[in-house]
Amino acid sequence: MITVYPARSIITMNPSLPRAEAVAVRGEEIIEVGTLSSFAPWLTRHEHRIDDQFKDAVIVPGLIDPHLHPAMAAVILPMHFITAMPWRLPWETIPASTTAAEFDLRLQQLIRSTDDELLIIWGHHTLWHGEITRARINQFNAKRPIIVWNRSFHELCMNDGALAYLKIDAADVQNRPQIDFDRGRFYESGLGFAFRHLNPYLLAPERFEAGLARLKEVVHFGGHTTVADLAVGMFDLEIELDAQAKVFDASTPFRIEMVANGLALKRNRSLQETEKFISALPSRNHPGRRFARRVKLFADGAFFSELAQLGSPGYIDGHHGEWLTPPETLEEDIRHYWHQGYQVHVHVTGDLGCELALDILEKMQFEKPRFNHGFTLEHFGYSTPEQVQRASLLGASVSANIYYLHELSHIYAGQSVGFERASAMARIGSCMREGVMTTLHSDFTMAPAQPLMSMWVAVNRVNAMGDVMGINECITAEQALRAVTINAAWVLGIADQTGSIRAGKKADFTILADDPLTIDPMKIKDIEILATVFEGQVHPLKV
Repeated sequence: MITVYPARSIITMNPSLPRAEAVAVRGEEIIEVGTLSSFAPWLTRHEHRIDDQFKDAVIVPGLIDPHLHPAMAAVILPMHFITAMPWRLPWETIPASTTAAEFDLRLQQLIRSTDDELLIIWGHHTLWHGEITRARINQFNAKRPIIVWNRSFHELCMNDGALAYLKIDAADVQNRPQIDFDRGRFYESGLGFAFRHLNPYLLAPERFEAGLARLKEVVHFGGHTTVADLAVGMFDLEIELDAQAKVFDASTPFRIEMVANGLALKRNRSLQETEKFISALPSRNHPGRRFARRVKLFADGAFFSELAQLGSPGYIDGHHGEWLTPPETLEEDIRHYWHQGYQVHVHVTGDLGCELALDILEKMQFEKPRFNHGFTLEHFGYSTPEQVQRASLLGASVSANIYYLHELSHIYAGQSVGFERASAMARIGSCMREGVMTTLHSDFTMAPAQPLMSMWVAVNRVNAMGDVMGINECITAEQALRAVTINAAWVLGIADQTGSIRAGKKADFTILADDPLTIDPMKIKDIEILATVFEGQVHPLKV
C-alpha cells in the first residue's frame, strides 16, 4: 500500500524540487514527492492511504552524522560526567562545572554518593578545571580506584587506587612513550597501554551493551536516520561487532555505516595483513550495519587536549602537539590504501596535521590520479585559507566538528592559540565557497549528537560566551541543512540511497516542529524533533 504524508512543508534537498507539500511512500521507498494532485497517476491505480500525522510539521531528509563512535560512547555513557558545558541527554541534563573548585566539589560528591567498583569521571579539561594529576585525585581518596578521563577521550589520569586496581607499576611503563607515571597520566599512544588493562572492565558485556543501548537512545534523540561508526575496532573488533549485533536489532531506527580503524587494527599485523583483514569485513555486513571499501587513519593529536599539531607560531605557551601516526608511517599507510582503491578518512585537528594529509594526497594524485575518491579530512579544527583551496583542487572532502568553535573558541583565544586562530576554527564558510564537499559531525562524545545544534553553530558561529567568532565563516541555514543531509550522504558514499527526498530513495525523514530555513537562525538548535521515519517506518521521539 502507498502511504501519503502531507506536511506543512517538505524540504527535499533536491534542487529540481526544493519544496513539496506531500511525499508518497511504498515500503522502504519514496515513490513520489509533490502534491496530492500530482500523485494522481499513482493513487488512481494503487491502494493507498493518507496519513495526516505530520500535516502541521516540517519534513526534512533524515539527519545524518557522518562521524561518531558507538564503541567510545558505550564506554563513556556509563561514566559520570563533569564537564564545562551542560550536556542534554535523553535521560538527564548535566549542568556545567566551569572552574577547578566546581570540578573538585563535584568529584567529592561523586566519591561520596557512588559505589562503582572503579569510579570513572569523564569531561575534565585543563583550561577550565586546572591540571589533573594523580596527587590531586589522591587528596580526595587515594585508596579507592578513581580515573579522571579527559574531555578529549585521548588521555586519562589515575590515582594510586586505580593503578593498584589495574596492576600497573612504574616498571610496566618504563620507556613507554606518552605516559607520565608520576602524574598518573596516560595520553595518545600511552592511552593504548592503559586500555589493555582497562578493557576487561570497560568492555565487560553487561556494561558495554548497556552503554550501546544508551547510545541508541542518543542517536534517535538527535533525529538521525544514518550515522557512521568512524573507527570500528577502536577497542576490540569482535567485542564491538558482537555487542552491536545484540543491541542494534531490527527495531533500531537508523543505519550505521562502518569504517574500519586502520591504526587500531594494525596492532600485531603488517600493513598488508591489515588491509587484507579490512577488505574482508564487508562479508560480515548485516542489514542496517555495512562495511565498504573505507578506512580511517590518524595524523595529529586531540583537539580538546591541545595536542593538535600547529604550524608557526604554535601554542601561546610554547608546547607542541603530538603525532598519532609518525608522518612517514602515515604516508606509507595512505599510499597502500589509496592504490588499493579505498576511500580514506584522515583524522586531522591542527593545521600542520592538515598540511601533512594534503601533502600526502597530492603525492597520491601524482602517483595514481583518482576522481571522486572520497579522501576526507576529519575534524578540521585549525586550517589555513590556502589549505582549503588545496583541498578543493585535490578533490578532498571536509567533515568538520563545528562544535569546537562553540565550546572552545573563547577559552582557546585567551589561553591556547590566540584570537585569530580560535575565531577561524572549523573554517567551513571558506570550504563552501571553494566548492569543497563539506559536512558536519559530532564525533560523539566530543560534541552532542544533535545535528540541529551543529547547524546552529555553523550558521551563527556563536560561542559559549555568546560571542560571534569568525563571522565570514558563517554559512546559510540551507547550506547547514545540506551539510547534515545530502552532503553527509555524499561523504559516506551513499547519496544514491539517502540524504534527500526524491523518488527512488529510502524513505528516511526527520519530522520537525518548525522550519529550519525560515525560523530565526538563533532558534535552530531549539526546534523540537517530533519523530523520524526510517525506511518507511515511523519512530516517534519519546516525550
